[in-house]
This record gives sequence, structure tokens and C-alpha cells, in this order.
Amino acid sequence: MFHNAMILRTEILKHIIAFRSKINQYLLSVLVIGLTTLVCSPLSNTPGYYVVSLILLFVVSTLATFLRIGPVLLASSLSALVWNFFFIPPHFTFHIEKADDILMFFMFFIIALLNGILTTRIKHQEQLAHEREERTNALFHLTRELSKASGIDEVLASAIDIIKTHFSLNTSFILQDGDNVLKRSKRLPQQIKMSDEEYEIAIWSFNNKQKAGKQTSNFSNTTHTFYPLLGVRINPGVAIYYSDVLFTAEQEAFHDAAFMLISNALEREFLGELVQKSRVLDESDKLYKTLFNSISHELRIPVATILGASDTLITGLHPENVQSALHNEIFTASLRLNRLIENLLNMSRLESGHITPRLDWCDVNDLINKVSQDLKEELKPFNLLVSIPENMPLLKIDFGLMEQVLYNLLINACEHAPVTSNIWIKTYAIEDEIFIEILDRGPGFTNEAMKNLFNKFFRVEGNKSGGLGLGLSIVKGFVEANKGSVTVENRKKGGARFIIRIPSMQHEIKNLSLENL
Repeated sequence: MFHNAMILRTEILKHIIAFRSKINQYLLSVLVIGLTTLVCSPLSNTPGYYVVSLILLFVVSTLATFLRIGPVLLASSLSALVWNFFFIPPHFTFHIEKADDILMFFMFFIIALLNGILTTRIKHQEQLAHEREERTNALFHLTRELSKASGIDEVLASAIDIIKTHFSLNTSFILQDGDNVLKRSKRLPQQIKMSDEEYEIAIWSFNNKQKAGKQTSNFSNTTHTFYPLLGVRINPGVAIYYSDVLFTAEQEAFHDAAFMLISNALEREFLGELVQKSRVLDESDKLYKTLFNSISHELRIPVATILGASDTLITGLHPENVQSALHNEIFTASLRLNRLIENLLNMSRLESGHITPRLDWCDVNDLINKVSQDLKEELKPFNLLVSIPENMPLLKIDFGLMEQVLYNLLINACEHAPVTSNIWIKTYAIEDEIFIEILDRGPGFTNEAMKNLFNKFFRVEGNKSGGLGLGLSIVKGFVEANKGSVTVENRKKGGARFIIRIPSMQHEIKNLSLENL
């Protein structure tokens, strides 16, 4: 009932505004007919008073093209009376002596009325058609803009601009958080200040799917108007209008159509986000299970070895050679366990971004000797060949990080290369870069594996060496932390070549030398 009263009030205001404009048009029609009569007054005493009727018909037709029906009817009636009073003999009286003049007068009156009415009606239909065309064109552009928008923020920006352009309304949106609950701290495209009472009204509008606030039958004492965004599957939220503008029936229909397009666009983006979240959660769950199973498997093997060897040593006396073998198994399993834990910790450091390299000058000979000594047992089954030029410049690196890089690359070579085969470490300098290469005679990598080799948790299909797939991703992260890069390629006669490039920074040494002089 209140809503009907608001519509009635709107219509009354519309009629008042229209009435004011009509008064001006009535005055204009009287003025134009008066001026026409004054201009044609020289013809009043001549037989050509029929010409005046044609002139008056032309003026009425002209007025009908831009005035409303009321002023046009006034102009038609007034022109007939003026023609009778001033131009049809006898003058200055409404009496007509001749029968043909009487007939002519009534024909003139009817033709003037019909001409004015029909012209006005045609103009009105043309205006309605033009307005419909404008609304259709506006809805088309609105649909196009919303379809081009990607993401909720872009849709909101387009919606705010569209509502401002077509309806002169300032708008804000409060959207739900994905759990069908409005939260004022989320999804606000612009900062707005809302009281707790207004926020409760927004929640009521969202939950009840009804308009609320000013100019509605619900909570009309507030200063804002709340429009629920209604979708097919989910309701995205609530739009808040800040204005006293009253829609006409046609504007209301246009607004509802535009608002429905905005609601559908927001619903589309919401559903897209929900699908993306579901996909991410699904992938995260798969990754968690894969990682958990892999870590459990990789940790179980060395732990089982340590437990078994320790239990054997504790439960009985064994010859010295058996004890030595058991001690070696415990030591090897401990190294493997330590390597797994180190890789997990290093990956955690890379992911958190907490790695800050401590760059210092070091000799590449010291770096390679340290790593080869640490891997002496693992390298025993292979022939390690090291090639370092005598004039090799110093490296400015984080020694600990680069030690871990070479350690992982050599472990990788030991796991894939055939026993008794050669493993090379080559270093050389070209211009402003220092190269370190690790080469082996293993099976190499497929083109598909090359693309993902440095990704975390990636393991080559069919690889029986185990591991978590973290070693090479750690290599890449640590090399890049030292301002370098690492690549891999297959060798022509079989095997893989890992190439590390590190900036030589020799210009810094030259600058230091010049300063000491």
C-alpha cells in the first residue's frame, strides 16, 4: 500500500511539472496566433481572406511539431475564431452571412483540429520510439561493458559508472563473502560510512530480497535506498543509492532491466570465483596427499634402516666387520634423512622469501673441493673429473648457498649416472660471467621433463631414485639468489649438462685495486 502511495506521489509530481511546462506552451501558442493575425491584418479588407486560412493552418501545423496536444488544440480553436472575427465578412463579429463561408469556416476548424492532433500524435509516437531506441541502445552498451569486465572489481566499476551516467545516482555495493553473508569489510569498491542501523537494513534487504530504505515501504526513515542484487543461483549482495530522485514508470522499467544485467554479471563472477576456489582447494588437497605420501615414504626408508641396524647392534654381539657394516648403514641413512630435512627447510626458506644471500669473494677451487669431500662416499662408484683454469677469477657468492647448489646437482648425477661412468665439473669465464657445468652420462631428460625440471615436487616419470622433487627447484632458487641463472640440456652422446652462470663482478676488484693505489 505504501509503495502504491509512493507511485501516486511520483505521478502527481510528474503532472505538476508537466502542467508548468504546458502553461508556457499555451502562452506561446496564443502569442504565435496573435502575431500571425497581426501580420495578416492587411488582408482583412480584400477578397483574399481565404489565403489567411491557409497561413493559419500552416502555423498550427508548425506549432504541432513541437508543442503538446493541449496548446495545439488551443491554437487550432483560436485560429478559427480569429479568422472568423477578423477576416470573414462582416468583420469584427462572429456572424457569417454566406453559406460557403460558413462551410469554409467549419472545414477550416475541423482540418485545423485534425491536423494539429495527428501531427502531435505522430510527434509523440516518434518521441516514444526514440526513447525506446535510446534505452535499447543503452542496455546494449551496458551488456557489452559488463561482458568485457573481468573480475568482480571491474564489474562493480562499470556498474557504478553506468548507474551514474543513466540515472544520475551515486552508488555503493556491499557484496557477500561467498558464504551468503554480507560483510561490510569486504568487497567495498569505495569507502562508505554506514551506521549499524543502516548495515542491519542492508542485511534485511539481502535476506528478504526486497527493496528497503528511503522511498520504499520498508525502513523508509533512513536516508539511503537499498536494492538487493538478485541472481539465479546466488544473490551477490546489495546496492546502496544516495539520492532523492524519483523514477517514473518508464525509468523504473529501464532501471530494473539494467539492474538485472548488473546482478547477472556479478553472479557470473561470483560463480567463477567459487569454481576457481573449488579447483584450487581440490588441487591443494591432491598436492597435500601426494606430498604427504611422498614425505612419509622417503622418511620411512632411512628411519627404518636406522631402527633396524640399531636394533641389530643392541640385541646381540656381532663380528667387527658386521658392526662396521651396520654403522655404515646407520650413517648413510642418517645422511639421507638429513638431506631430506635440509631440502624441506631450504624450500620453506625460498617460499617465505627469507633468503638473504651474504655475498663474499671466494675461490671456486675451495667450493668444489668442499662439496666433493662431503660427497666422497657417494662419488666413489664414479670417476669425478674436475676442470678449473689456472687464471680462474674469484667468485662473489654466498658460499653456503652455492655449496648446496653443487651438492644437489652432484647428488642428482650420482642417482642417474651409470656406475663407473664419468662425472665432470667444469668451470670457465667468458666476458663478465663465470660458468660452472655439471655433466654426466645418465639417461638425460625428455622435452616434456625439461619444461618442468626446476618446478618444485616435479619428479621424472619412471625415476626409481626416490626423493621429493625439491632438489633442482632449490638449485634454481639459490642460484637466482646469487644473481645467476641455471639451465639444463641433453648431451649429444647421452647424459645431461647443467650450466650455472654467475656474474663475475671483476669490475669491483678493479675498483678496489685502484682505491688501494
